[in-house]
Amino acid sequence: MINVTQLSHFRLGGFSETRFLKYIYFLVAILIYMLILCANLLLIAVICRNRSLHEPMYMFPCSLFVNELFGSTAFFPLLLDQILSDTHTVSVPLCFLQIFFLYSYVFVEFFNLTVISYDRYVAICYPLQYNSYMTFKRVSVHIATAWLTAFISIACILSLSSTLQLCGNVINNIYCNNYSIVKLACSDTRVNNIYGLVHSAIFILFPMILIFYTYMRILRVCFSGSKQTRQKAVSTCTPHLVSLFNFSFGICFEVIQSRFEMSKLPALLPIFLSLYFFVCQPFLNPIIYGTKMSKISDMCKRLFCSKLRSSC
Repeated sequence: MINVTQLSHFRLGGFSETRFLKYIYFLVAILIYMLILCANLLLIAVICRNRSLHEPMYMFPCSLFVNELFGSTAFFPLLLDQILSDTHTVSVPLCFLQIFFLYSYVFVEFFNLTVISYDRYVAICYPLQYNSYMTFKRVSVHIATAWLTAFISIACILSLSSTLQLCGNVINNIYCNNYSIVKLACSDTRVNNIYGLVHSAIFILFPMILIFYTYMRILRVCFSGSKQTRQKAVSTCTPHLVSLFNFSFGICFEVIQSRFEMSKLPALLPIFLSLYFFVCQPFLNPIIYGTKMSKISDMCKRLFCSKLRSSC
């Protein structure tokens, strides 16, 4: 048995031998990463630059875009390095750092989506009280709470994993994964499992119940309200619902490929499932919110038009 602190590195076993194709994979991956960075940075800049967008309806998506940058930067640089590597090894501190960032990204994303659903609930069900309740201070507190809670909870998870006695150092994935490290343990993992269950019940089950409740109330108001109310609900809730469903599919794919034996399936399938989780959400969110929220799309068009005029 080896203590985690005694290891020098983990080996990522999710990479297959690609030979000359690794350069093509590298170019595709870096192109996707650049597109994600540009799209999210553009919308962050548009929202921060225009005072008319300094409202809860746009501040919460802005937090989402910042989180997409955060998660993508935690995932892609190491992925790009591993694509070109022949050994596919990563140092223990860097591996745990990636786990911290990636898991924080996942929980911040989920918390942000939960808060957005609550924001839409207040806006549609209590429109007259919306401005008095969703003040700048409260919105800031909601966003800060989402980030701080994720950081603290993930730090607790990693503090438990860092004390485990391991029987190997091969992580069967293309990125560092806490569950894969726990599976390598020779020591007792009951505390890790119990904390994982409690953590999931508090930080996943409760937000899901809140999201379900808010949309049940929104649907109730839509069915009993006017046509204008239904149109407002559809226009403001569509981006959030699309993002929520896409994120949920990503979580399902990630659970399937990490918790179940997939050795008999094609080698590229686990890689595809991992890429879907960390690529589709950061890539689609700016597109969804940028096209479906008319005020943001109008500001983007004005920005591009002004840049074109100045260049001419």
